[in-house]
Amino acid sequence: MKPLKVALLGCGVVGSQVIRLIHEQHDDLAARIGAPLELAGVAVRRLGRKRDVEVDPALFTTDAEALVTRDDVDIVVEVIGGIEPARSLIVAALSRGKSVVTANKALLAEDGATLHEAARAGEGDLYFEASVAGAIPLLRPLRESLAGDHVQQVLGIVNGTTNYILDKMDSTGASFTDALEEAQTLGYAEADPTADVEGFDAAAKAAILAGLAFHSRVTAAEVHREGITDITATDVASAKAMGYVIKLLAICARSDDGRSIGVRVHPAMIPRTHPLAGVREAYNAVFVEAESAGQLMFYGKGAGGAPTASAVLGDLVAVARNRLARTRGPEESTYASLPVHPMGETVTRCHVALDVADKPGVLARVADLFAKHDVSIQTVRQEGHGDDAQLVIVTHRATDAALTATMDGLRELDIVRAIASVMRVEGDDQSAR
Repeated sequence: MKPLKVALLGCGVVGSQVIRLIHEQHDDLAARIGAPLELAGVAVRRLGRKRDVEVDPALFTTDAEALVTRDDVDIVVEVIGGIEPARSLIVAALSRGKSVVTANKALLAEDGATLHEAARAGEGDLYFEASVAGAIPLLRPLRESLAGDHVQQVLGIVNGTTNYILDKMDSTGASFTDALEEAQTLGYAEADPTADVEGFDAAAKAAILAGLAFHSRVTAAEVHREGITDITATDVASAKAMGYVIKLLAICARSDDGRSIGVRVHPAMIPRTHPLAGVREAYNAVFVEAESAGQLMFYGKGAGGAPTASAVLGDLVAVARNRLARTRGPEESTYASLPVHPMGETVTRCHVALDVADKPGVLARVADLFAKHDVSIQTVRQEGHGDDAQLVIVTHRATDAALTATMDGLRELDIVRAIASVMRVEGDDQSAR
């Protein structure tokens, strides 16, 4: 069979692993696809840079646009990341009828609509399994295997860096700063970890997951986002004492009436009996709840060159088979067009630790304030410390707006010295809806 020619954009950690797998598995890939894959070119920013990959130097080019628009190129693999020039290059390829495999979560979450429209107009494939959770097969099950089901909720740990940090804080009692430094030393965190620890990376992935799960377009700008930089060793210890663990969660869920969806990323306490509680170090896991399939869990390495390249190769095989069969994979499904409701309308539970004056009537005044905002208290624990005391309160389900108004009211009470911590509680009831 005539070889299918592949243009690769980027030769960094992931790109070099893609080249390695194409070379090492050449014969097997040809057998699985029905035709061999041939590397047509590799677009890079600098030609003279030394790279740990065996490839003909003549294949390297700095003219990415010329590469993706070549008539002989069948498939474009984009692993450069970022918004531009990745968007323009992908659109150029798709508009010429080429198939595209990308791992670009930021672009898909910001402007996936443009890419999907270009794929539809050019009648090419757009596959992006590697954009979320690395090697874990997650997007294809949502897009294809569960296409006949009614997904209710997607709850997951989709950022390995933050999971490593929180896991070390939980297992060793380390501070956030110490755990972050260890993650950086081991290569799990970048020198500038902002995208991870402030939740931007997870928010982009949540937007992609929500779009697939609920057949609606969701952008990263619509995702409520909070990071983990304010989590203290005291917060982690308090959660541990109650039988909980703190995780940075991506939560995508239908509202109770099914007319909208909530998409959010924030730290939360989950029971240690929950399947996600046992996800350690830099691993990812996503918990999916569907009407007929029930509860499903996807677990594995969520990042790294080889795992991400594995997902890229899986997509590469799929689009190559489609080209030989002169067919296309599934298009973007947005028929539901469910709006993303504001965070204030999200129903959840809350754990609150208050430093208060240790005198009669304090608990009653605090309880009255919760009742004023229609927030029901599930449990309360009081510990005395001389003239001061700490109240630890866990609420029943309430809207996030009601919980926020309650916290604002607590700050105005003269008996409340400080709100030591506020943490949402997920995973032990239907609070993620």
